[in-house]
Amino acid sequence: MKTEHAPTIQRADYRPLSWTVETVDLHFRLDAEATLVTNRMRCVRNRDAAEGPIRLWGEALERVSLTVDGAAPTAVREADGALEIDASGDAVLVEVVTRVNPRANTTLSGLYLSNGGFFTQCEAEGFRRITCFPDRPDVMARYTVTLEADRAACPVLLSNGNLVEEGLLPEGRHYAKWEDPFPKPSYLFALVAAKLVALERRVTTMSGREVLLQVWVEAGNLDRVEHAMDSLVHSMRWDEESFGLELDLDRFMIVAVADFNMGAMENKGLNIFNTKFILAKPDTATDLDYENVESVVAHEYFHNWTGNRVTCRDWFQLTLKEGLTVFRDQQFSADMLARAAGPEGAASARAVKRIDDVRVLRAAQFPEDGGPMAHPIRPDSYQEINNFYTATVYEKGAEVIRMLHTLLGQEGFRNGMDLYFSYFDGQAVTCDDFVEVMSEANNGFDLDQFMRWYEQAGTPRVKASGVWNAADGSYTLTLAQSTPATPGQHVKQPLVIPVAVGLIGADGRDVALRLEGEAQAGACTRVLKLTEDVQVFRFVGVSAEPVPSLLRGFSAPVILELDEDDARLAFRMAHDADPCNRWDAAQRYAERVALALAADPAAVVPEAFVAAFRTLLNDGALDPAFRAQALALPGEAYLLERMSPADPAALRSALVRMMRALGATLAADWLEVVERLQLAGAYRYHPGDAGRRALVNLALRYLAAAGMADGLALAEARFADATNMTERFGALAALVQSTSPARAAALQAFHDRHRDDALVLDKWFALQAGAWRWGDAAEPALARVRVLLSDPAFSLSNPNKVYALLGTFFRANPGEFHAADGSGHAFWVEQVIALDARNPQVAARMARALENWRHFTPALQASIRPQLERVLAAPGLSADVAEIVGKALGA
Repeated sequence: MKTEHAPTIQRADYRPLSWTVETVDLHFRLDAEATLVTNRMRCVRNRDAAEGPIRLWGEALERVSLTVDGAAPTAVREADGALEIDASGDAVLVEVVTRVNPRANTTLSGLYLSNGGFFTQCEAEGFRRITCFPDRPDVMARYTVTLEADRAACPVLLSNGNLVEEGLLPEGRHYAKWEDPFPKPSYLFALVAAKLVALERRVTTMSGREVLLQVWVEAGNLDRVEHAMDSLVHSMRWDEESFGLELDLDRFMIVAVADFNMGAMENKGLNIFNTKFILAKPDTATDLDYENVESVVAHEYFHNWTGNRVTCRDWFQLTLKEGLTVFRDQQFSADMLARAAGPEGAASARAVKRIDDVRVLRAAQFPEDGGPMAHPIRPDSYQEINNFYTATVYEKGAEVIRMLHTLLGQEGFRNGMDLYFSYFDGQAVTCDDFVEVMSEANNGFDLDQFMRWYEQAGTPRVKASGVWNAADGSYTLTLAQSTPATPGQHVKQPLVIPVAVGLIGADGRDVALRLEGEAQAGACTRVLKLTEDVQVFRFVGVSAEPVPSLLRGFSAPVILELDEDDARLAFRMAHDADPCNRWDAAQRYAERVALALAADPAAVVPEAFVAAFRTLLNDGALDPAFRAQALALPGEAYLLERMSPADPAALRSALVRMMRALGATLAADWLEVVERLQLAGAYRYHPGDAGRRALVNLALRYLAAAGMADGLALAEARFADATNMTERFGALAALVQSTSPARAAALQAFHDRHRDDALVLDKWFALQAGAWRWGDAAEPALARVRVLLSDPAFSLSNPNKVYALLGTFFRANPGEFHAADGSGHAFWVEQVIALDARNPQVAARMARALENWRHFTPALQASIRPQLERVLAAPGLSADVAEIVGKALGA
């Protein structure tokens, strides 16, 4: 549905600009309310484009003056939101002076203030909020930047590239001049001017150059950045070892800021981060926080090559840099975990990381594929580009790259990457360019059909069935693929789907596989290439009926449809050699039980399921981190997608009953886990220790949910005595998700201890927003959220606070958000409209909580629809929110 708020931009309409830019000289006279920006651009005619004017976009700024070659232009006009200037010759010098108000910029896009300092965020279209410019990723120029500011207020002046000059100015001001030797698009521009201190480290690159690494933070946070620095060094080394890619600047800077819409930004040589993904020490950060810091630092560093040196031609190609870089950071994290775990624990550490990735995909991307915002990883159209920084572009995009890696092999993939950089360094290119070069580097490997992953939306279904023939010792596996219709795409073509297959014998061991026509058996796991609607694969030499283990390692982002009874799922839970599939068997079994309980309020948790659960819990040969993953119930968002219609209240009731049953029936087992896996001594961030803490925290959660007195006492003691945030917060979470009278006191004690730490208080907000009700008299989450809105530590202007409180309530607490009286939906309207006036990007993220409303029960649909209509009719609604809500209503 096309709304009236913004035009629809089509990928097919891409045309190169008639004029591009070679060099940019920027001068900033920084002032909180009236920053003056002087922009001198050498604009050159683009011989590969049609004749036309110079086009400059500007938004939310005041244009003070404009000259072309030193004179006022004679032909200037406004057209389609851009300034058009007629120019003759092959090159002209355009100077535009603009004035912007950083203090008033609550969107956090462009130049804005945070705690008295100046920061920028220019991706996707923030640069046009600073100066008039051909603000597109295919316009790559070399930048020189001079920053001028008050020396006392902003002693640190940073921009992209290398510092070439600095000095003092009259009236207590000073300046710094930076040059970036590499051409870049405007979305990678950055500046920082603030009171900051840095942790510095000098390292030597693989070619022998010494480079300076800096992590800049506010003075009180310097003791929390060592892990981020270590992560940066590890990222550099990994990229050198894995891809032969070296840091290309003399320095690399990271700056942490409290007010930031996203996680981080890969600006060339000057990465700007949300503090959430930089600051970590044992007393304030959990194991998960440590993992996220390492992952996000790596992601942004890896962008230096996959995103900066080679960038995307237009925003439709966003997955070219994001999907590829997510894959790279996933591989890096798996390698780091495996290295830390040592030879004996490496495989399990990798598996746990892979399970993490699959959980995120299923929870965030699968619902997106099934809703009105479904789009291919390379979209065909958009109204607001900020809405397409999605799980599809990032997470599914990474899965598509992973499938390429599977099909080509590690060496073939590396050869393709090497050729990619040799062809396109310093250029803005497309997804087609990337896939074509992968093919060329692998002797013309046919990837034409594979390109459908870039073109088709929706989550494919793979239906599998197998027949064992005792007479000839064969096992015939039939695979059929289909992809449901999505908005604008009703007919789907078959994809290339790598299906990793294993067969498990009755003794629990894998069978060596031999396909019909092969001379001898090979590996126990084989990757089958499904390319047709239906294909049949026949294995021979199978002496007894096997149990199939399909999609090992989650080899493709699909939904597997396979008829398995409870006994077979329990068997795979106990014996599947592939950890990812062993986890998946537990998830499938839990899903089956949860949906059955949701359908029948009188049903009870089957004894067979509890027995299978107990077997997995007590398997001491399994890594604790893996058991913590396998024994956690599937996420509510994923389960709601599996219900038709989705009934959040019924599902929540089912999950409460499951938690209580598993906690009570297995109480002795959980208590033994807590006793055996408790860690003594100082905290260290290590996958082995993290796994033990994760399983203990899960045990406390089950025990507390069941109201077991011993478990609640353990949680209270652990909360009181904890020496690190992982243990303290895990114990608090267990108490909050229970009927324990100690929960209120624990919440207050946690607040009092961390009242001055914004990031830790975000955990406090989120925990309460996500709390379930464990008794009829319990306070509804919405009532608590309304109270917390008035807490002095909360602010609608800070994205982290919004995501912690409102985001958790809207997206992670469906049982409470979708209350039958519609109160949650009415509250959603209030908050989305209030946020939209401040920060449309954040508002749009909150708006997406109701995009899949048609999937719910008729009663919930009747509650939600008028609220969506209220938002769409709101005066002055941004294009960001209008696109989300408009598509939801029009789907």
